[in-house]
Amino acid sequence: MMLPLMQPVPLADVPQGTILRIVGAAGAGFPSPAQDWQDDAISLIELLRLDRAASFVFRISGSSMIDAGIHDNGVVVVDRDTRPVEGHIVIAIVDGGFVCRQLCRRRGDLLLEARNAQQIYEPTPVEGVEIWGVVRTGVRDYRR
Repeated sequence: MMLPLMQPVPLADVPQGTILRIVGAAGAGFPSPAQDWQDDAISLIELLRLDRAASFVFRISGSSMIDAGIHDNGVVVVDRDTRPVEGHIVIAIVDGGFVCRQLCRRRGDLLLEARNAQQIYEPTPVEGVEIWGVVRTGVRDYRR
């Protein structure tokens, strides 16, 4: 199932029993000679805690959040029942469309800011903007 760009997808629409096979652990440091290479099953639903009614997935469009590790065509899990606080990355409705931004305080004002040092984006004041949900986790295709 291909997710639509910047639209919420109810997790109830994700096929039941979505399972990946884990071949083994890949170390990011020095390999361990005692590494256990066993074949285990893992449920993405459980791993990403997608079985919550308040959790949705979005496919991100654009590069405004690349410095936060969220890239074009990346997938994020968004919780609607988490209270947004300063520093959270959120999905907000701005001018009738969904945007992904970080919630920041500048000179006492709460703003939505992009995270891409290569491009200039105007911060958006939070006043009058609906914060739709808080980004909890993301999935990225490293081939891009």
